[in-house]
Amino acid sequence: MAKLTLRAESSCLFSPTTSSQSQPSSFVSSFRRRRLLCFPPKHNLEFRVFCSIKERESIKETKRVNGVPVDKVQREGSGSEGDSGLESGSGEVGFDWDWPPWKNIPRRYKLIGTTSLAFVICNMDKVNLSIAIIPMSHQLGWSSSEAGLVQSSFFWGYALSQLPGGWLAKIFGGRKVLQIGVLTWSLATALVPLVAGFTPGLVVSRILVGIGEGVSPSAATDLIARSIPLEERSRAVAFVFGGLSVGSVAGLLLAPPLIQNLGWESVFYIFSLLGIGWYVGFQFLEGQASWVGESIPRSQSTDMKKTWSTKELGDSLKDVPWKEFFRNQAVWAMIYAHFCGSWGHYTCLAWLPTYFSEELNLNLTEAAWVSILPPLASIFVTSIASQFADNLISSGVQTTTVRKICQTIAFLSPAACMTLSSLDLGLPHWEVVGILTGGLALSSFALSGLYCTHQDMSPEYASILLGITNTVGAVPGIIGVALTGYLLDSTHSWSISLFIPSIFFYLTGTVIWLVFASSKPQTFSKTD
Repeated sequence: MAKLTLRAESSCLFSPTTSSQSQPSSFVSSFRRRRLLCFPPKHNLEFRVFCSIKERESIKETKRVNGVPVDKVQREGSGSEGDSGLESGSGEVGFDWDWPPWKNIPRRYKLIGTTSLAFVICNMDKVNLSIAIIPMSHQLGWSSSEAGLVQSSFFWGYALSQLPGGWLAKIFGGRKVLQIGVLTWSLATALVPLVAGFTPGLVVSRILVGIGEGVSPSAATDLIARSIPLEERSRAVAFVFGGLSVGSVAGLLLAPPLIQNLGWESVFYIFSLLGIGWYVGFQFLEGQASWVGESIPRSQSTDMKKTWSTKELGDSLKDVPWKEFFRNQAVWAMIYAHFCGSWGHYTCLAWLPTYFSEELNLNLTEAAWVSILPPLASIFVTSIASQFADNLISSGVQTTTVRKICQTIAFLSPAACMTLSSLDLGLPHWEVVGILTGGLALSSFALSGLYCTHQDMSPEYASILLGITNTVGAVPGIIGVALTGYLLDSTHSWSISLFIPSIFFYLTGTVIWLVFASSKPQTFSKTD
């Protein structure tokens, strides 16, 4: 129900001058025969708009105090104004609704939502070069090897920032680190067109983009580990990291028309403004009382108490149990699995638009549209995988078993689909596109497998553990992307350069994960 209250110096009602039996001939004559009766200013005119018959009837039962509805007394009588709020002729018009719209949303959901939006922008700034590299190569005369070098430079910064990002997130909190990361990569993205003609400068700018984006996964992992209970964790991770797929779709959709109408430089300028806008908006939201004044209920994080230690956030770097990390076989399983998954993901992310363009003879826009299909399908698969994993855990299935099932699906599905695509089976090109789309989409099960295991093992050190595994996971971005370009120049075979290495790592990663992976909570105490 929406309620409109009008307050004025005097409240007036219209009363007829003739008897109730008189029948006015017209609306005008009726109006003229009425006289105006005024009452003291303490009376108010109230208009209520009912959204349903149920609300209309239920208002009759509303309790009243001295002729005033209880809800009005509670709103206006609780303060220092008392009854004066009823008697003053303020001339106010008010509506009974909450503003801002996110006021009553739990704080942990606000954080997850804004973090997911940051990841959308993150991948938009990552994939923009995958599309822009085609006209840039033609304009600047780059070979496939040179294009691969430029694209791989992003991952140099991405790898360098993983461990520092995890450590900083542990000390200062993931929220602060994420803000700095978004601002860094956004400003660096805007530099790309300015230094494109100078290869060392272009490489440095992409390294800076990689540094900014490199701290984001650890920051998000820290935020989720501290804010989200176990039974909601798969969905939270899927929602946040699923923003990467949304970002890929958005970037691949927006980049081609921008390039064709405004030039390839426009992609970097416009996308960088989105990140800067996110940073400014986040600063504004943090200043709102409805954002910072709300605490997370203890009942919603009771599962976290079992694995949190008593160390303060300000622990120095030397207090991190590095030796205990690397003595744990489950940590090594995460490291290798992250490497294997990243090889297939990063090489396809960088080279699929070119593959579709050359193999299907598509123009820039058509190649970009086809490249959208895998991340678009991943959005759908992610929602299913996260619900599937959380339901299994809630029904009593061991967490380790759930993570192994999800990660196995994430590895074997793309391996099988890439095998079909690499064999000369005489399949039409569009069937190959469909097979690759299905395999890469199912690899999103990793968000409910590997990417939840860091938090399962240790919420306290989750950001650092992800920093370790993501550092190794960034190596395929450096080596794999550049190696694919080199092999393509040497062999002119997409099967040898793109698919076969990914299939190898997917299969070996599955074996290591099934044998050694574990989600059992770990203390990583130095006294062990």
